[in-house]
Amino acid sequence: MNTAQRPVPHPTDVTRPYWEAAATGRLVIQECRACGARQFYPRGFCVACLSDELHWLPCSGKGTIYTYTINHRAPNAHMKERLPYIVAAIDLDEGTRMIANIVDSPPQAVAIGARVEVVFEALADGMALPQFRVGG
Repeated sequence: MNTAQRPVPHPTDVTRPYWEAAATGRLVIQECRACGARQFYPRGFCVACLSDELHWLPCSGKGTIYTYTINHRAPNAHMKERLPYIVAAIDLDEGTRMIANIVDSPPQAVAIGARVEVVFEALADGMALPQFRVGG
């Protein structure tokens, strides 16, 4: 049983739409209306053309593991209770890469190139954290 509380994100004006979507079980990324570039993590401008004409694009929540690591040391009490845990770089089907934990998956199923799908871990204060599991 996990008794330690996971640290929660502190949304800013730029990241608030991302966290509000996650709280309702939706994964979103930013897309630039000026040049069409997509990006993750949320920023106040497009990293491709510097435009501030960004909007939120709903994602399928599916992707591929680009790389991963299995952690045997925890940065906080919450993660200590989850050891070992897997952190992966996920290439979303929509063309961006994000970092997340791989959950609900046997370690032997985790491999570079494996297909994954988003799941949401409930956090305090009605927030949710996008995580991924093998499959999808």
